Amino acid sequence: MKESINQSFKTLREKSPLVQSITNYVVMNNTANALLSLGASPIMAHAKSEVMDMVSIVNALVINIGTLDEYWVESMLMAVEKANQLGKPWVLDPVGAGATRYRNETISELLKHKPSIIRGNASEILSLADVNIQSRGVDSSHGSEEAIQAAFSLSKEIGCVVCISGEKDYIVEGDKLSSLANGNAMMAKVTGMGCTASAIVGAFAGVENDLFLATTSAMAVLGVAGEIAAEKSKGPGTLQLHLYDALYNLDGEELMERIKVES
Repeated sequence: MKESINQSFKTLREKSPLVQSITNYVVMNNTANALLSLGASPIMAHAKSEVMDMVSIVNALVINIGTLDEYWVESMLMAVEKANQLGKPWVLDPVGAGATRYRNETISELLKHKPSIIRGNASEILSLADVNIQSRGVDSSHGSEEAIQAAFSLSKEIGCVVCISGEKDYIVEGDKLSSLANGNAMMAKVTGMGCTASAIVGAFAGVENDLFLATTSAMAVLGVAGEIAAEKSKGPGTLQLHLYDALYNLDGEELMERIKVES
């Protein structure tokens, strides 16, 4: 698995995928900078008059529901419908799933369009799988391992890859499971780190046909970069800056040395 992850990483650097993110106001700059540092190219377009044209030229689409409004929801639905028509992968980040009725209704509409990949924290994945919990919003009140069975159910129901982010990351598809133990606890103190993860998943999905491998590769790269950044940081503020540098300077040799993956 390590060698496959490294090859996906090399492919991403060579192809520089174009990733469209319809995401939240809080993380736009962070997400765009992370994609650029990694070697991908971001497009942050959501206007209804151009959103379908944008989907036509990108390699992957990322939908993040962090800061919802009615206009953006319409754009999201138009974008995912176009992505499906063109056979392009799209990633759903169900930020705050379970928190409000409107958020849940939006997620239900998006799920009807069958995302290629879903990435969320344990509470969000549990909520999507209709487990009766109370969401804390963007923060998870559950450990990632608690959502594994829910992720398997969701993967089989939707027919997609499901990624559970946490202290340990789990990726499932059908009967397959991979886990990653990279990263650093300080990453949870940086706003939008999960949103960055979803964007990077989209970048790998844009160059790797095996979406299970793409998702595992993305989470491995972010986790390793987070470890490297944390070693140079005194707190969350400098961690975010060092993360961009770590993504930019990461090479295959260090990636292979640091990956902690089980499959």
